[in-house]
Amino acid sequence: MILSKWLATLLSGALAVQGALAIDLNIDDESSLKSAAKTVATEMMKFYDERDSKDIPGKMDGTWWEGGSMFMTLILYWFVTGDTQFTAAVQEGMYWQKGDDDFFPSNYSQYLGNDDQVFWGLAAITAAEFNYPELDGEPSWVSLAQGVFNTQYPRWDTSSCHGGMRWQIWPYQDGYLTKNAISNGGLFQLSARLALYTGNKTYAEWAERIWDWSATTPLLKQKNWNIADTTTCGTQCTDHGDFQWTYNYATYISGAAYMHNYTNGTETKWKEGVEGLIKTSQQFYPASGNGQILSDITCEPLGNCDRNQITFKAYFSTWLGMLTTIVPGTYDLIFPQLKTSAQAAAKQCSGGTSGSLCGIRWTKQAEWDKSSGLEQQMAVLGVLSANLIPFKNQAPYSLESGGTSKSNPSAGTNSSNNAIPVLNTIGTGDKAGAGVLTVIFVTGWAVAVTWMIRGG
Repeated sequence: MILSKWLATLLSGALAVQGALAIDLNIDDESSLKSAAKTVATEMMKFYDERDSKDIPGKMDGTWWEGGSMFMTLILYWFVTGDTQFTAAVQEGMYWQKGDDDFFPSNYSQYLGNDDQVFWGLAAITAAEFNYPELDGEPSWVSLAQGVFNTQYPRWDTSSCHGGMRWQIWPYQDGYLTKNAISNGGLFQLSARLALYTGNKTYAEWAERIWDWSATTPLLKQKNWNIADTTTCGTQCTDHGDFQWTYNYATYISGAAYMHNYTNGTETKWKEGVEGLIKTSQQFYPASGNGQILSDITCEPLGNCDRNQITFKAYFSTWLGMLTTIVPGTYDLIFPQLKTSAQAAAKQCSGGTSGSLCGIRWTKQAEWDKSSGLEQQMAVLGVLSANLIPFKNQAPYSLESGGTSKSNPSAGTNSSNNAIPVLNTIGTGDKAGAGVLTVIFVTGWAVAVTWMIRGG
């Protein structure tokens, strides 16, 4: 009995110390933000270095796409802090997973989705826009992003819904019959960023095609600026899965921002899209955080976010933070809440013996939610890095404004991955089972569009 009381006292004392070890942050001080971000990034990389698959650079345990999203987050961290301690790990992982210069490595390509691949492409274009160090003898960052584009646009599927990207790539995958927001929004954003970086109008044309098609479906309802997570081929994309996720909104907002800048603000639809979607995104600042703290409302209140969903706030924070550098008048729409969110997130980082393991429910603030992992660290690193963007005060580079990464419009076109099957028709076979469906190849279209890009 005495021993039990002693243990209880010791445990309560340890928890009190743990709570006191939360990251101290002055949101208006650049050095304080950098210090906090470094602490969070260091803890994140410990998880990366200690994973079971550590002998495979860039490969996470049980997931492949998350490596690209983590590197994307680290590239922004490097850009806003100047901290180079993780540069070698980022380079090694990015180049190791490059596949045929298209981030579609044969070891994992059999089960990947379009959204998996596009996140690596978004990491690559981020590296290009920030002049992230490249290694001699390796493809340029922007060419790797172009390689992803060149293997994705041939998968544009007009056999159902008059267009759109399927969630997953192969007919034997469950998600093959679904068209979702992140796959279409991801390629939209990548196309828009390639257009701004290279100045090539073909990328802009694809960005506009994806946006306009999305607006014919529940994936982008321009009437109320609501984004559905999914729709299905069997209904000709008239049904809608309405789970609300931060990253779905952020990818369309970001792409519209790049298109606004690319068109020099001459097309009002892009500014309207940015502002309309930001307004709808207020749903992610719930009353539990006084309307000021970011939350993935579909899973956080129930405490059932999976590892993928835990990372979403990183992308929302960084993509919205960066767009303020290219769309005038958006700072006041975005940063007041990102500042409050960063302060709350830092208070959540009080776990573990180090006192700097982060939870995910930032609305709980000083009360650590007892969760921890690489994904939690990534989410907090994202919002801290986003708050450093105004101090950096630098828009993404393009080839015209000092970008050093060299364009290669034909990147990835020698890969066999261009020959991805899509359905010929939608019928009972589509609804019954993807494994027995008739497929066609679109390599002719791939060659035609590649020719347009080369000549653009």
